[in-house]
Amino acid sequence: MWWKRLRALAQTVVGGAAIMALASLLSRLIGLVRENLFAQILGAGAVLDMYNAAFQVPDFIFNIVVLGALSASFIPIYIERRTQGSTAEANRLASSVLNIITLGLIVCTVIGLVLSNPIAHWLMANRPLEQQVGTAQLMRIMLLSVICFGISNVFSGILQAKRQFIAFALAPILYNVGIIIGIIWLYPKFGVVGLAYGVILGALLHLTIQGVAVFSTGFHYQPWASWRTPGVKKLLRLMPPRALALGITQVNAIIITAYALRLSVGNLTIWKWADNLQNVPINMFGVSLAISAFPIFSQAFAEQDLPKFKQVFSNNFRRLLFLIIPISVVILLLRAQIVRLILGLGSGAFDWTATIATAQVLGIFSIALFAQASIPLLARSFFAHQDTKTTVVISIISVLTNLLLANSLSQWYGLYGLALAFSISSVLNMLLLLGALRLKFGDLEDNAIIQAVLRISLATISTGFVIHGLKYLVAPLVDMQTYVGILIQTLVSMVGGAIIYMGLAYIFQFPELNIVKQSLIKLKRLL
Repeated sequence: MWWKRLRALAQTVVGGAAIMALASLLSRLIGLVRENLFAQILGAGAVLDMYNAAFQVPDFIFNIVVLGALSASFIPIYIERRTQGSTAEANRLASSVLNIITLGLIVCTVIGLVLSNPIAHWLMANRPLEQQVGTAQLMRIMLLSVICFGISNVFSGILQAKRQFIAFALAPILYNVGIIIGIIWLYPKFGVVGLAYGVILGALLHLTIQGVAVFSTGFHYQPWASWRTPGVKKLLRLMPPRALALGITQVNAIIITAYALRLSVGNLTIWKWADNLQNVPINMFGVSLAISAFPIFSQAFAEQDLPKFKQVFSNNFRRLLFLIIPISVVILLLRAQIVRLILGLGSGAFDWTATIATAQVLGIFSIALFAQASIPLLARSFFAHQDTKTTVVISIISVLTNLLLANSLSQWYGLYGLALAFSISSVLNMLLLLGALRLKFGDLEDNAIIQAVLRISLATISTGFVIHGLKYLVAPLVDMQTYVGILIQTLVSMVGGAIIYMGLAYIFQFPELNIVKQSLIKLKRLL
């Protein structure tokens, strides 16, 4: 009975977002356990630099071939075929896409295997030969995970289109479990390649849970691929612009990786740690809301219902800003405490220098957290209307801005310069997407959004003063050299800030608070 109620809950925007947010929270908590293990066992050193560098090629292939097809094209076309055609047509489309993607990934994986040595030597150009060889070895093993993720993400697209978010939400959790197994058991047994084996195990678990869920929904796989299947040609037409945009973004990531590797040992690992920490709220709120709203956006387009699209967009955008802006201030003001609580107290392999550096990079990232959390929702607004070209142009502008700034700022400020360049380009990306969306669809309830930004910003400033004051008020009362002392300081500051923020929202009757309250009421009724 509870399972049926949970599946019914996932069919709504609020319920789907809630399931995604809770699963994302659990996944990120497990991910933070993973990062803590990395920090305590390996530290910010050569081994993790090799591991993170080796991820670049698999990520590059996955993002271009898989996300290029699925995030922009597959879901709206699948919904269109199911709405205007039939379930059988939608299944034929999914089977064709699955087969085409799998074949494409096999070819790309073989190419990656062949080029792994020269790529590793370029990325690790200023590192000893054994690190270059080790990076290439890890890369070759991790490349096998790309095929698993390709198949798994086709299944993800089907589940999202059908608004079946449970298995989709659990898949990243199992992926992290696989990596943790790699750190705890496989690394001691096999050495550094054990970390790559953990990635493969996580990818297999990611594929298995979604495969079971997809076939339980009535999906019938057909072992052939036809270019004439309705929707395939349209998908292939929409795919190149999105693939190009993601390719540019991935090239940007690889170049930033190369910049970080050319700084002192451990800088790439510190970057990844800070990035993983900032992705907790981004995935919990930004990505969860975007994924949950995407099928509704696509359905509104299929039904030619522009007012519905605008209303759903405005509500979700304001809800997101209401949550993410104060969170960014919390991270900025409590960045050192967050890093020490999650990655360690500056002891073990994770020393004090790495603690400070990670906290500072996280603080710089937090400045643009609202932009990074908004980009998934804004981008999917275009994808739902089968427009992938606009995001390509904006991606090119943002990436070029990032690279130009990174090249100059890294020379002055090192890793902090790279983080600042990334944050500035993220804000630019968000503003350009929002402006382009406004030009494309006209009034997006502009007055409501502008007033929301002003209200939320003023309330957040007040909240920031309270958090900052409580932080210094509590510090003399606890032992700041212990985990419990830092935890008490952090919790008191966060709770005090939350009370002030929600209190101001209640006193001044923020409409965004009502949106959140209505969502919680709907969620309670569904439960």
